[in-house]
Amino acid sequence: MLSARSLFQEIVDHDDSFQLFCSIAASGESQGGWENARIAALVPDGMRDLAPKITRHGADEDKHGRIFRALLRKRGLPAVPVPPETDYTMLLERRGIGLAHDKLRRDEPLGEEDIVVYLAHSRVTEQRAADQMVMLLRHFGDHPEVGRAVRVISHDEDNHLAYCHEELLRLAREGHGRTIQRVLRESALAEIAVYRDVSLAVMDHMGRLLRWPAPKSAALAAGIRAVYAYERFSGWHRMVRLRPPERRDPLGGGVPRTSHEFA
Repeated sequence: MLSARSLFQEIVDHDDSFQLFCSIAASGESQGGWENARIAALVPDGMRDLAPKITRHGADEDKHGRIFRALLRKRGLPAVPVPPETDYTMLLERRGIGLAHDKLRRDEPLGEEDIVVYLAHSRVTEQRAADQMVMLLRHFGDHPEVGRAVRVISHDEDNHLAYCHEELLRLAREGHGRTIQRVLRESALAEIAVYRDVSLAVMDHMGRLLRWPAPKSAALAAGIRAVYAYERFSGWHRMVRLRPPERRDPLGGGVPRTSHEFA
């Protein structure tokens, strides 16, 4: 019987599929780290109080990239190129979601609305990341090879999601509520489509590496499309709700050090 646990176990147990999985994850986290670092450097003067939190957000994502590369090194595996069709961050940018890399490469301060867009986009993508890590934590939190990495990343993703809720609620009180709701909706509807496409592409690559029989690949593709249908009908609403987080000021501390295990 197909299950998230059995699929991930199969991917982890095979060097080629593990190599691709970690390479995709490391690349996405490193892109996120770069984006946050640039946003922190370009925050407008009236919102400079956010810069340390954005910096912390980026530092965490850089750390996650190092964690995935460390997992590869422990197996003696190099990172491999990420197939373009599996590049979640790039595909979101192509749909106009988040802040364009061209804008972030300029040395021009961002506007207040740019920061609202960044936080709303992050609220949506961090929801996905946090949900995925909750699933992995449930099944693999005690795994001898990947368990520590899963626990560290899951904790960070929960903090990132709480940070987005907290800051967006504050900005809504300051008069940005209409923009926040518009960007959240646009981001959520685009994200669920990109997530479907990336999931199909990743499973296609994994199927070839692991030599899955056609019926298994077809069943997985059908399941991915069914999730998208549910999310498109009503599931996306969970990605746009804002609520006061249980964790207050989750990114208010300094940039944490990475354990030597993941250096």
